[in-house]
Amino acid sequence: MPVLYGSSARAAHQENLARYGVGSPAEVIRKYHLGGVILFPGTGNIQSARQVATFTAGLRSAAGKVPLLIGVDQENGIVSRLKGIVTEMPGASVIGQTGDLRNARDAARVTAEELNALGISLDFAPVADVNVNPNNPVIGPRAYGNDPEKVADMVGAAVQGFRDGGVAATVKHFPGHGDTNVDSHTSLPVIDHTREEWEKLDAPPFKEAIANDVDAVMSAHIVMPALDPSGDPATLSKKILTGVLRGELGFDGVVFTDALNMDGVRKKYGDGEVAVRAILAGADILLMPPDFDVARDAVLAAVESGRISATRLNQSVERVLHLKREFRLDSPRTFPTPAEAVKLMKTSEHRAVARRISTAAK
Repeated sequence: MPVLYGSSARAAHQENLARYGVGSPAEVIRKYHLGGVILFPGTGNIQSARQVATFTAGLRSAAGKVPLLIGVDQENGIVSRLKGIVTEMPGASVIGQTGDLRNARDAARVTAEELNALGISLDFAPVADVNVNPNNPVIGPRAYGNDPEKVADMVGAAVQGFRDGGVAATVKHFPGHGDTNVDSHTSLPVIDHTREEWEKLDAPPFKEAIANDVDAVMSAHIVMPALDPSGDPATLSKKILTGVLRGELGFDGVVFTDALNMDGVRKKYGDGEVAVRAILAGADILLMPPDFDVARDAVLAAVESGRISATRLNQSVERVLHLKREFRLDSPRTFPTPAEAVKLMKTSEHRAVARRISTAAK
């Protein structure tokens, strides 16, 4: 699931030419038979409600037979990729302060309804990390709080809200990014929780999300020696993604890597090897590889050599296609027109929900 460049599906962009050898986002999708893309700031992808809705419609039409999964990081609060376009909802820490699960569910529903109107089918939210370290440079107010059980309840309610609004939810960052004082965008954090501490502090929100049938889980670029003593980050750890997440917690949905252009996951292996190891660990979708061709060629070579088996590959394919069927992306589903999408942003009902939550937190 890469980043594409430009504000229109059919318009050429120099960055696409440099990275993919073709100019327009639609041409990139057709060239590589992409199954998913992420909308991202700094790419020209996100300008206005009408433009985003027009853009996503063009991306979907380029995808052909296999439907396209379109994702975005709209957590609300400090990570709001659609800021100014969608209703400005309070962030997770504010919602957590209210102590009211209805607020978590309604905030997620409102966000999902507006994303759905824009043609976006998956949100990389909610954050399931428990902010137990006040010096955490990357989570902080993105978390619902520092009490594992209260965070778990909020996460479960948010997962329900995203489903109410018709958008797939992705809890992150497994196995828990809450107790770091290092930013995995720039370095590789190590969390020295014992297994018992992990069970008590980090695991409850992920268990609650899974109990609420969350659609996807995103891995963390963190080392947790109690779960895997190899020194590999969770994104590349079969013991964590397949052993703990799937085997012990029973998660059978889609596993995303966190962005593979982050330095935390690139410390030990080259970008091609990272892509292969993530799949072998149990990841289903490789998010934002820094060099698309390097990642793709490495995965193809691993499949051809037998290092990645057809069985392992098909497990991921089936999970991804199941997710797309769950949200009717494989049917002739009609998203709102761009003109209709504009009217569905910042409705009076949605703004009232935002006000109610903000007031309750004061």
